[in-house]
Amino acid sequence: MTLRPEPSPARLAAPTTGAALTRTDSVLLRRGRPHRVLSGSLHYFRVHPEQWADRLERLAALGLNTVDTYVPWNFHERAPGDVRFDGWRDLERFVRLAQDQGLDVIVRPGPYICAEWDNGGLPAWLTGTPGMRLRTSHPPFLDAVGRWFDELIPRVAALQAGRGGPVVAVQIENEYGSYGDDAGYLRWIREALTARGITELLYTADGPTELMLDGGTLPGELAAVTFGSRPEQAAALLRARRPDEPFFCAEFWNGWFDYWGEKHHVRDASDAAGTVGRILDEGGSLSLYMAHGGTNFGLWAGANHDGERLRSTVTSYDSDAPISEHGSLTAKFHALRERLVDPGAPPRPLPADPALLTPRTLPVTRGAALLDALRATAEPVEAPLPLSFEELGQASGLVLYAARPRIPAGEHELTVTGLHDRAHVFVDGALVAVLDQETSSCPLNGTGRQVRLELLVENQGRINYGPLLGQGKGVLGAVRVERRLVHGWSMHRLPLDTWTPADLARVASAAPPGGTTGFATARLPLDRPADTFLALPGFAKGFCWVNGELLGRYWEIGPQTTLYLPRPFLRSGENTITVLELERLADRIELRDGPALGPTEEYVETFDQTADPTDESRPRPSPA
Repeated sequence: MTLRPEPSPARLAAPTTGAALTRTDSVLLRRGRPHRVLSGSLHYFRVHPEQWADRLERLAALGLNTVDTYVPWNFHERAPGDVRFDGWRDLERFVRLAQDQGLDVIVRPGPYICAEWDNGGLPAWLTGTPGMRLRTSHPPFLDAVGRWFDELIPRVAALQAGRGGPVVAVQIENEYGSYGDDAGYLRWIREALTARGITELLYTADGPTELMLDGGTLPGELAAVTFGSRPEQAAALLRARRPDEPFFCAEFWNGWFDYWGEKHHVRDASDAAGTVGRILDEGGSLSLYMAHGGTNFGLWAGANHDGERLRSTVTSYDSDAPISEHGSLTAKFHALRERLVDPGAPPRPLPADPALLTPRTLPVTRGAALLDALRATAEPVEAPLPLSFEELGQASGLVLYAARPRIPAGEHELTVTGLHDRAHVFVDGALVAVLDQETSSCPLNGTGRQVRLELLVENQGRINYGPLLGQGKGVLGAVRVERRLVHGWSMHRLPLDTWTPADLARVASAAPPGGTTGFATARLPLDRPADTFLALPGFAKGFCWVNGELLGRYWEIGPQTTLYLPRPFLRSGENTITVLELERLADRIELRDGPALGPTEEYVETFDQTADPTDESRPRPSPA
């Protein structure tokens, strides 16, 4: 049995007039006139709300007539039933600001979005439910999606073009053909959208292969494709399958995102602009992914698994987009603008680049030592065996696991099974090893006595694509000394991204300084705030807050070595920068007037229909 997609009666949306976008004889129409969607992806959840209007203005100046955005469920409902659409989560305000710029809006509500976003946008409390079957017709999953759509979709429906708003299209799920072939699930999503008032154009989006289109499309709904090259082949494939439909590239990958420990991916501006021209020559509509990438603030960056190892996405989501992470207009912006702007229309004025703070160096003051501070944060949870993040009711951050095993004299192997993702291993307060999913064991030197064994485990981002979507975090198995299990664990929950400024200040001063790890602070007095970029030379790995707002992770392995600090996080007067360093504290923080995103690697797309299905939905970049 599958649940019906109807909403509760109170959530039904009012009727609307006819859809703004229609199609006939493979031509896309807007209010009955031939139309080309020239869109760009800009995610409100990756841009500070005070900067939404500025970034939308820049997107319009690029020559686009539409903006599209995903809606991440986990961003709006962090705890079951606590659904929020205020502040940074005010989707309706973002959509209205787009309308103020004369832009149409495409909404991509998922419920799964991928987007290199933690858990593909699905809440950890949902994916951690025992027996949950994600992205299928599994009734408990459909029931949860239905409740979420009850909250979300009527808000979107009220902003449709037929009711005076700018929303002209809504996507059904997201690249589903890269994941599964449950056609009943896709039909359920479509009916859930229409039952809650969606009357504008519906479409699916998948990679341009037979396999992906077979699994992800629906009869009667526009089939769009996502790609970065060879538009002629994509158009030919679609026309062979759907000769009566217009050609729509729902994501044109003009850049790419980055993983920790790899290179910064770029795409030549002339190459990207040339491919846009070829899409237009095919009569196609398109959306630039990304037009403006923004930042994975907090701990929202996701991860992928390539079949061998976890690959965690960095904090920056600059994506080599035409509008840079801090809003500057790049060479790619100008190259694309030449292709996109109608030569017969008066061009929009180009906004000036955002102001930046003058570079400077800030000395740091050391705060509480790492383990002493983390042990003092909250009462621990006790259990015979280690509990996962999900069992502890925690989505992200760190968990400090502690036990007191007796280690016989001599060298013995410590093994952590099911480690997700990275653990600093301490014995009696001394660091003895750093483990991860690939290296999950280390030697311990025992003296025949009881020791204090601690594992500080970091969730490095939940997988956002593929069959491992929803995989748990923490210690999912057990800890052994040789073959003997270690029992009697206490666990300190450390959800760094939910700490209030008062929580952070309390933890950072909860113990005296000591050793080479722990908290440190720097003071930044300002007369007038502006954007800047934080660099942490000498620091190794950790997390950085400004005035209690978590910017994200930093890691010396790069590629990015600066963190974008937007002006709205700062204030006139004194500002406080707080660092939690896991490996090696340093003595200063630098403010720079530009990003350092690392050595580059040219993005090259190759679709391989025979590729390992555990690999990510989009093709892996490779050196040109």
